[in-house]
Amino acid sequence: MKIMIPAIFLLIPAIGLAQETPEFDRLKNAFENQMVFEATFVHEYNDTFTGEQQVTEGIIWVGKDRYKIRSGNNTMLVDGEISRVYDAAKNRVIVSDYVEEDDDFAPSRMLQGVDDSYAVDESSDSAETLILLTSDDPFSIFLQVLIVLDEDGLPLRIEAIDQVENELTTFFQSGRFAEETSETFRFQPPDGAEQIDLRHGS
Repeated sequence: MKIMIPAIFLLIPAIGLAQETPEFDRLKNAFENQMVFEATFVHEYNDTFTGEQQVTEGIIWVGKDRYKIRSGNNTMLVDGEISRVYDAAKNRVIVSDYVEEDDDFAPSRMLQGVDDSYAVDESSDSAETLILLTSDDPFSIFLQVLIVLDEDGLPLRIEAIDQVENELTTFFQSGRFAEETSETFRFQPPDGAEQIDLRHGS
């Protein structure tokens, strides 16, 4: 089942002046100014071929080019080049090269427009702002991304469809922007945790 494009976007003229996107611009500027979005989240990944669903929940911190997730006692930090994952059940840390195409989550990328190949449409009412990103590029990671902001411009959810039509939805609660500190993206696994380095050349 495809995520349906909200009907309000059907009212946007296909030809005319470039769409103004004030709320989306404000969102991107927050990240450019080194602000960090922090929220509790629930992330659902739905494989449309197998019908399998994966659900992850916890706390997330999203910066300009990196994000950190804490889910239970597990922690993941992605900085755009390296991925670090602490698995509490096995008391080990896995370090690997970050591959953008393999990341079915990547909130920092989605909240800032993915890349320049995406067209952006924005529409608002008194309660929410809808930001629709679409791409016709066959090499783009996502066919479309819908970002929903609340009346204060804070993300409420992200809905995305990838190139094989898998559906990804992330819900945010108690979201806020805060200044980044030295502790925000600190990754400190317990002493004695096994270290497994899968990076190329390691």
